[in-house]
Amino acid sequence: MPELRKDPITGRWVIIATDRAKRPTDFVREKVEIRGSGFCPFCPGNESKTPPEILAYRKDGGQRDVPGWSLRVVANKFPALGIEGTLNRQGEGLYDKMNGIGAHEVIIETPDHQMTLARLPARAVEDVLWAFRDRVLDLKKDRRFKYILIFKNHGEAAGASLEHTHSQLIALPVVPKRVREEVDNAKEYYNFKERCIFCDIIRQELEDGVRLIAENSDFIALAPYAPRFPFEMWIVPKVHQSAFEESQKHEFEQLAIMLKDMLSRLDKVLDLPAYNYIVHTSPIPEATNDYYHWHLEIMPKLTKVAGFEWGTGFYINPTPPEESAKFLREALAPVPA
Repeated sequence: MPELRKDPITGRWVIIATDRAKRPTDFVREKVEIRGSGFCPFCPGNESKTPPEILAYRKDGGQRDVPGWSLRVVANKFPALGIEGTLNRQGEGLYDKMNGIGAHEVIIETPDHQMTLARLPARAVEDVLWAFRDRVLDLKKDRRFKYILIFKNHGEAAGASLEHTHSQLIALPVVPKRVREEVDNAKEYYNFKERCIFCDIIRQELEDGVRLIAENSDFIALAPYAPRFPFEMWIVPKVHQSAFEESQKHEFEQLAIMLKDMLSRLDKVLDLPAYNYIVHTSPIPEATNDYYHWHLEIMPKLTKVAGFEWGTGFYINPTPPEESAKFLREALAPVPA
């Protein structure tokens, strides 16, 4: 019998197929393989083919927009929003509008075209996280921006237009509706119970263990109770923290290890799937608070959103999170002698 499960944070319902669950091998998909053919504007030597770099990590400093970098941040050549201008908020009858002001940046994670984030050394993954933090702290100074979204599209099925591994960052002049709902629901829970709902989830998942995938000194990885997608997972800091950019050095070190580990497990269990990940963090005006808990959500592209999902807001997930957590938990387990 399928189950309806309610997400305790958003209130969103999902349908979980508990009796005819799909195993990893049951999903038909095109695995993400790096072919490396043709011209790539993100490769070293092609720096002039991108907008000027905003940030770059180089071993010995040196000249901008030339090879020798280990990580590079540039403006998106085809931005969703533009950095120049004023918001100019207006009403048009009962409608509201403003200028499309924002920042849209690309984080080129490595000069090696053949590399993926899962295969990068943990130290290089940590550099990606530091680049996120550096850019967030800089963009937060712009009073026009209310929210900064960090995300990664890996593979064509997940929306990546270039195969060279990269992430993106978009600064917005408004707080997105989905973010607002999640933050407000967390705040309502806190006002009622005087506890963070994410902290309560961490305690319960550590105690139950059935949806826990892995943990280290600072983070846990879990399959959420009511996941929208098969093999969806969250990485959550164990100690309450509302804003991603407030993380400290030891936390970034442990997050890099955990993120690399989880992406490697996905590659092993699902045979190099396309995926998206998104950093869920507090809006800029309320960055430090007791009610919201930042986290990273990873969503493999194994199913398609269709009419039922669009019409109801429900999602149909053919793999219970308890099963996906078990597969992922065992993925890198040592083989008995």
